[in-house]
Amino acid sequence: MPVATPADDRAEITDLFAHLANLLDECRHDDAGSVFHADVVAHSPRGDLHGLDELTAFLGKSWVEGQRTQHMHGDVLVRLDGDRATATANQLVHFYRDGAAPHRTSGLRVACTAERTPVGWRFSEMQVTLAWTDEK
Repeated sequence: MPVATPADDRAEITDLFAHLANLLDECRHDDAGSVFHADVVAHSPRGDLHGLDELTAFLGKSWVEGQRTQHMHGDVLVRLDGDRATATANQLVHFYRDGAAPHRTSGLRVACTAERTPVGWRFSEMQVTLAWTDEK
């Protein structure tokens, strides 16, 4: 198997943000292990979570009947340090009901630590900071 280059590592870590958006928007909370490390620590305005099981349970409980989301990440920056990396991104989240314009949009800042694991890069720590919310 070829050795990953720094460009490969940056691409894989950047892809984690897209995978995160997809699993959140598709309510595939049980797939959180494809993005997060088993020992993940997550900090957000809604509280602190420790471990993949706690994070997965939280995601499942946060689902609102009839409400959908569209998560988008941009301005992703990745800084590599061997088998660890830091990554930051801006996140825009639209909350909507099928066929209707968003009734709420939030802008967030996401700062992560990622670790190389035997199955690829995974977020081991995440800090989510709410920048603004627009309610319709």
